[in-house]
Amino acid sequence: MPFAADPSLPARALELQSCIDDKEKGTWCDVVYDTTGNRFLAESADWLVAKPLKILAIVVVAVVLRAIIARLIKRVATRAAEGSVPGVLSRGRGASLLQASPLLSARRAQRAATMGSVLGSVTTGVIASIALIMIIAELGVSIAPLIASAGIVGVALGFGAQSLVKDFLSGIFMILEDQYGVGDVIDAGDASGVVEAVGLRVTRLRDVNGVVWYLRNGEIIRVGNMSQGWARAVLDISVAYHEDVERVREIILETAQDLYADEDYKDLVMDEPEVWGVEALGADAVVVRLVAKTQPLQQWAVARALRERIKAAFDRYGVEIPLPQRAVWMRAEGPGSDRGAGDGEASAKAPADGAAKETPRPAATDASKQPVRSEYTGEMPVVTDTDERPKDDIRGT
Repeated sequence: MPFAADPSLPARALELQSCIDDKEKGTWCDVVYDTTGNRFLAESADWLVAKPLKILAIVVVAVVLRAIIARLIKRVATRAAEGSVPGVLSRGRGASLLQASPLLSARRAQRAATMGSVLGSVTTGVIASIALIMIIAELGVSIAPLIASAGIVGVALGFGAQSLVKDFLSGIFMILEDQYGVGDVIDAGDASGVVEAVGLRVTRLRDVNGVVWYLRNGEIIRVGNMSQGWARAVLDISVAYHEDVERVREIILETAQDLYADEDYKDLVMDEPEVWGVEALGADAVVVRLVAKTQPLQQWAVARALRERIKAAFDRYGVEIPLPQRAVWMRAEGPGSDRGAGDGEASAKAPADGAAKETPRPAATDASKQPVRSEYTGEMPVVTDTDERPKDDIRGT
């Protein structure tokens, strides 16, 4: 209670803790002391009336301020959760699909709720910390050592729980920057799949095999979002070398435009498909690239439909899809491997699905060390070679 009533305390302590001798004028303590002239009554009034009222005022102001800010945060979060599709996407062919997408609505609502929760927690922590410091100061306790101690504790926590702090900070910035959300298909390096939940510390996603992955936000170095804004179906179509490339391009483009005009795909394909031309000259085929701009998460469905229609169109117009070519090396070993070496004839066993054509070869001292060269006729050409190979029974490439 009043410290002036205890004569055992040092005079310096009485001087520091007395409300009468402080520099602040016009306080309740000064009013009571000027009225009664009693030091004990003045300090008692200060502790029993003035300080509780000040503490109560601090608490009331903090609570009211917290309620006002929380209301503003809730209003902003609700408006963000009920927002519309922005930008050029709202004027495209699939705007109605985006507006009605349950995944997009869930992502927007969860992002808004998470942002509101983060802002509310930060606001509560800041206001409560300031109010607590003001209350301690009103009780006559020096706050300088407390602030220094809080700094030391903060440094210790920063070193001891830095991974946890890193996860939370990464999660906050990830949500604020809208890097990905619920329903997005992402590639996070170690795992890829559909995002099912986004938190401040971990992100949960499910891959194509149904495996659920939990990724710490602080450990995600880079993220590839395959469903943000729009997507693109890319098809590399292989045709035989003897086919006319211009004719193939016309067939592919006509087939893609038919799908673009189809009522079942008008909301999925945003722009007219394009044939970019020859993408590569492979060992067995010429590769022609077709691209189509689609709605998010619809590129795979559009690509599958295009492949089916292009296959049917190739069959209708007689465009050949190339078959792989291979080289087969055969050698004979065993007791009868040297038969026919004297007359320069070598026999090769033909495969079950083709007829073998024997080719004469020069006689050799050791017939088992000479490769048997044979050409097979049929739809699948076989490349032959006369170079000597290592001792293998049969090797195919």
